Amino acid sequence: MTQQVNIGGAATGPLSGVKVIDFTAVYSGPIAASILGDQGADVIKVESHQGDLMRGGLPKSNSMSSPFTTMNRNKKSLCLDLKSEAGLDVARRLIASADVVMENFRPGVMDRLGLGYEEFKRRQPKLVYVSINGVGAVGPYIKRPIYDAIIQALTGFTSLQNGEPAMVNSLVCDKVTSLTAAQAVTAALFSAERSGRGQRVELSMLDANLYFLWPDVMNNHTFTDEAVENVPRLDHSLFMRKTLDGWIAAMPVQQKEADAAFRALNIAHLAQDERFSSPEARARNRDAYVQLTGEAYALFTTDELCFRFEQEDVPYSRINGREDVVDDPQIKAMEALWTYDHPLAGEVRSPRPPAQFSETPSNIRAHTPSLGEHNADILTQLGMDAEEIAALIADGVIYAEK
Repeated sequence: MTQQVNIGGAATGPLSGVKVIDFTAVYSGPIAASILGDQGADVIKVESHQGDLMRGGLPKSNSMSSPFTTMNRNKKSLCLDLKSEAGLDVARRLIASADVVMENFRPGVMDRLGLGYEEFKRRQPKLVYVSINGVGAVGPYIKRPIYDAIIQALTGFTSLQNGEPAMVNSLVCDKVTSLTAAQAVTAALFSAERSGRGQRVELSMLDANLYFLWPDVMNNHTFTDEAVENVPRLDHSLFMRKTLDGWIAAMPVQQKEADAAFRALNIAHLAQDERFSSPEARARNRDAYVQLTGEAYALFTTDELCFRFEQEDVPYSRINGREDVVDDPQIKAMEALWTYDHPLAGEVRSPRPPAQFSETPSNIRAHTPSLGEHNADILTQLGMDAEEIAALIADGVIYAEK
């Protein structure tokens, strides 16, 4: 089943009471800030008059973009002109009220605006200030515009497939960076609570994705001694096997799982073959292993193998198309997809917050905002009266979609 969420409740997550000013745009930063919002933080998204680029993403429901809607739930929107002195003054007041600032401009932009960490750290010793960028602040590539595909190429993601280079068909580098950033924020907040001192956190997409790839993809580059053997790189395509009428995913890792797969495939005698007697042996004899098991897979239908693998406790799954995911029995049983009513977009389906906290549950309590939807509320909380807010509107410092 899909759980219906009622919008408008209180923050219940472990970060309830933490105030985050989110100057980020596109993917990596907004997802990270949304994770914090799911976990209870009060997230204020600051956008230019043009809005986050992903407001133009497709498909749209009554002007609300699907990717933007997914990445910006549990946030308030302030549309602010940072090219004006009045807009910068509002931004300074916002930061002065914050526990966390997040930005993903190119290195140096926030400093040039007078909104950098050094401007606030003395007055706000516990401030956590997170800067996300492409490739850091030094090196020959720092002036390049950096997006996901550039990091995929730079880190070696594009070399993961056999044959010609290929992009992972997802913005995987942005999303890896977002998860890393969210964890970094909570680590810095924990340190600030313990020590009373906040800090600047600098995170590059390049660092985040090198770290992500290294344990399984870069094994031949871990040891610098040239005498250490090189091994065939892990090929995950061998875990997606062709059946008599389709495909199935199976990943027998432990020896007992490999032996169980041999039984299910009616090739139980291979469990006694020393070439396949351990994970290391199977890795060293990968070609023979893939050939012999592949011939066996091709003798069974997908349904037959699902039944046989279930009986033998083999790690497996059917291959879901994207349209199959929302109806998968496990996903429905977990209520892993939630829905809520958006005032513009109608019913929105979205993954639930993935971490399940027993005492401080994450929730979806606020719909993804339209551009500038919360201008007046945010400025009022900063101590501005109706006359001051009206003047900012008249001067074009703040803007809201009608």
